[in-house]
Amino acid sequence: MKILSIGNSFSHDAHRYLHEIAKREGENVETVNLFIGGCSLETHYNNLIKNLVVYDYEKNGGESSGKVSISRALKEEKWDVVTLQQASHLSADIDTYFPYIVELAKYVRENCPDAKIFVHQTWAYDNGSDRLKSVFYPSADAMFADVRRSYDLAAKTIDADGIIYSGETMLKALNCGINVYRDGFHAGFGAGRYLLGLVWYKTFTGNDITGNGFNDFDEKVSDNDRQIIIKAVKGVISSEKTRIRLYGLNAL
Repeated sequence: MKILSIGNSFSHDAHRYLHEIAKREGENVETVNLFIGGCSLETHYNNLIKNLVVYDYEKNGGESSGKVSISRALKEEKWDVVTLQQASHLSADIDTYFPYIVELAKYVRENCPDAKIFVHQTWAYDNGSDRLKSVFYPSADAMFADVRRSYDLAAKTIDADGIIYSGETMLKALNCGINVYRDGFHAGFGAGRYLLGLVWYKTFTGNDITGNGFNDFDEKVSDNDRQIIIKAVKGVISSEKTRIRLYGLNAL
């Protein structure tokens, strides 16, 4: 399976362990993240129409191998999945998604007609963090309520093949007492990125993660935190609304 993300630092976090998690489970999931820190849908759209070679090409969760444009990256491989997402500081504001996500989805479909388009649901900021205060929300739960509504509407508008429920799972783990952040908004190098990798892996393969043995973390994850994270991921991704086969990807 080959996944391309037109993203930013949040998809960078999500991709960090995904390839290796899949490899440990006997699955071949090749990933590329097109990275610009804090990049919004509007900026992605402007970069696309100007054909700007400004994205770091990050393969399988590793370092960049050079700069590419969106159009070139879409032609590099026969992608099974292409993901789109909003910048985190704009994710709660549905007005910032349009018309940009519509035009990006249209371009992807025209140039990768066999690829499924998934919307990557980003997450709320940590309770009490300066980032949360900067967007004027009293809590992560309050911010995420608007983030969820925005992604749901965006996915429906572009007739996306599905949503990757990273934000929902991050909040679930946070409310279970897991520190999933490293700076109040990016995913932690250990627990946060591990959670995201499992969300993406389970979303796109449907495989059981109960006994997942991946352990090559950039920051230690305790056995207790690992079990809570696995339970949180299974609690979100096992629901009928998120089953990948509903979106026709069971053949991948």
